[in-house]
Amino acid sequence: MNTMQVGVANALRPEGTKDAYGEERARERLHVAYDWLEANLGETWAVGESFTMADCAALPGLFFASIVHPFTGEQQALSSYLERLLQRPSVKRVLSEAQPYFSMFPYREAMPARY
Repeated sequence: MNTMQVGVANALRPEGTKDAYGEERARERLHVAYDWLEANLGETWAVGESFTMADCAALPGLFFASIVHPFTGEQQALSSYLERLLQRPSVKRVLSEAQPYFSMFPYREAMPARY
């Protein structure tokens, strides 16, 4: 979340005060994290075949990071993992309840249509 938040904070800054260098470094760190996750995710869930607290913890960061810095075509396991998370009833409920606050997110135009 911390690395993803760099882009969000930058988007909220007034023109002329944006930190392009800091945002580029943050995007590089996100890409490194995505590659690590791609190589180390469990078969179905973060740490194996059972949905755990690790998956609950992963959702907010992955959800928003995927909007701020979308996954590449090579990150299929990560993309599929996020899609599995988004299909869980509990996640659908959380996102439904968060809907009123999405208008405050500076990347809202990049959010998937379903949100």
